Amino acid sequence: MLLEALSAAILGLALAWAAAHRLPHRLPARLLVLPTGVAGALFGAFVTHTALGAGGFLLVLLGSATLCAASLSLLLRPAGRLRRSSATV
Repeated sequence: MLLEALSAAILGLALAWAAAHRLPHRLPARLLVLPTGVAGALFGAFVTHTALGAGGFLLVLLGSATLCAASLSLLLRPAGRLRRSSATV
């Protein structure tokens, strides 16, 4: 369990760093992105470990990465300006 948690935290940090490095214009400050990735990965590992048991280390990491990516996607902002069309044109 400890190895799963440590691996999930490292995986979450790596995914958050990669997202912050690739999409700095669409994400808030790194001080928010990095802990969000780690927390999402740890929560994903907890949920997956609870659902599957202690048998599948790689499945726990896969669930961890999935929930980490989902939590990081909630931080994304739109790429450009939104066009608002007026109904009274």
